[in-house]
Amino acid sequence: MTEGLMTGIVVFVLATFIGVEVINKIPPTLHTPLMSGSNAISGISLVGALLVAGEQNWHLSVILGFIAVVLAMINVVGGFLVTDRMLQMFKKKEVKA
Repeated sequence: MTEGLMTGIVVFVLATFIGVEVINKIPPTLHTPLMSGSNAISGISLVGALLVAGEQNWHLSVILGFIAVVLAMINVVGGFLVTDRMLQMFKKKEVKA
């Protein structure tokens, strides 16, 4: 393996472990605000994936870019739906007479 590939794999594995540890330490009351923040980050990654997928030549990076667009859209839309549903829980219910 090349040195760059090995470095990339090590960074990926360390980021995965750190991400899991950070996410497991978040209390449930902070879930909704953090979900909204992660939706914004997913939106940024969606723009990058669109740039990669928009090339004219079809090769591996364009196919991976298209897959990234699909997955980022699922993440953004699903995240906003979950956030909206959680915020609905805090609204006062109308009392019908």
